[in-house]
Amino acid sequence: MPESQKRVFVTDCEGPVTKNDNAAELAEAFIPEGESLFRKISIYDDYLAEIARKPGYKAGNTLKLILPFLKAFGVDDRSMRKFSRRNIQMIPFADKVLGKIHSLAPSYIVSTSYSPYIQGVCDVIGFPLDCTFSTQVTLDNFDLSDMDKKVIRDAHKRILELPDIKIPEVSHNESDMDEKDLEIIGHLNKFFWYEFPNLEIYNLVESVNPIGGLEKAQAINEIVEVEGSSIENVVYVGDSITDVEAFRLVRNGGGLAVSFNGNNWAVREAMIALTGSNALVIEWIATAFILFGPDSLTDLMIQRVTDGNLDDIITRSSQIRKTVRTEKIAALG
Repeated sequence: MPESQKRVFVTDCEGPVTKNDNAAELAEAFIPEGESLFRKISIYDDYLAEIARKPGYKAGNTLKLILPFLKAFGVDDRSMRKFSRRNIQMIPFADKVLGKIHSLAPSYIVSTSYSPYIQGVCDVIGFPLDCTFSTQVTLDNFDLSDMDKKVIRDAHKRILELPDIKIPEVSHNESDMDEKDLEIIGHLNKFFWYEFPNLEIYNLVESVNPIGGLEKAQAINEIVEVEGSSIENVVYVGDSITDVEAFRLVRNGGGLAVSFNGNNWAVREAMIALTGSNALVIEWIATAFILFGPDSLTDLMIQRVTDGNLDDIITRSSQIRKTVRTEKIAALG
C-alpha cells in the first residue's frame, strides 16, 4: 500500500476500550455524593459546549472543573494513580481487538481521560503509551489553602442542592431551554466563572487542558502527519460528546467515523453506529476498512431482525441484492 494510502486506526478509550468513566468514578469514590456532583457538572458541561457554545469552552472540561473538588476532599497524585489502576474494567475482547488492529495498521488511543488512568490501561493491555493522547494532570503541584477548601466545600453543598439541568432532546438551542433550567445555569455560572477564578486553586484548573473536542481533532491531524497519511485513511471510533469534533473532521475528510455504543451526541455525527456488548464488531469494521478501504463498507447494514423492522429490512436488503447480484438473479427465490 502506498504511503499516501496508509490506513490509521484511532480510538477513544472510555467506551470502545474500557467500561470506565474514570473521572466520574474518582468523584464518586472520594467526594461525598460525588456521583451526583459529577453528573450535574457533566450536564452543565454539555450545555456550555453544545448549547451555549461558550467562547473558549469545549466538551470535556468537566475534567477541569471537578479537580478542585477532588483536591478539597483529599485526592493526591498517588491516590489518583492507585485508584485508576485498580479499577480498570475492560470491554470484553478490547485488548485482543486493539492488538490485532495494531498489527495491521498504526493504531492510537486519543482520550479525554486523565493520564494516570491511560497509563494504567496501557500497562494492563500492553499498548504502547507513546501511541496515546490524554489529559495531563497533577494535583501535588498545587497547594490548597484552608480558605479555598472552605469555599469549595460550601460550593459542593450548594451545587448538590440544585436540580439537574434538562437539555432538550430534539432541538439544541438555548431558546428551547426551560426557564427553571436557565435559572440553575445562572447559579452554576456564578460559581464557576465569577467566584471560582478568585481562588488560588484556580491555577490548578488553568493548568489542565483536557483532550476533548478540538484537541481530539488536532491529535488526529498530528497522527496523520506523523504517519505520512491523510484523513481519508483514518477510521476513528468514539462514543460521546467529546468525540464530536473528531467525527466531523474524519467524516468531512473522507475517512470513517464510527460510533460504538454512542450517546445522542456521537450518533448524530457518526457515519456508522455500532452497538455491542464486546469489541469484536470494532475489529470487523476496522479490519475491512484497513485492508480494503471505504468501498468495502458500501451499503453495509447489520441489524437484528424483529417484527417491528422486518419490512424495512426486507426492502433495503432487496434493493442491495439487486445491485450486487443483478436484477435477474435477485428475482430468484
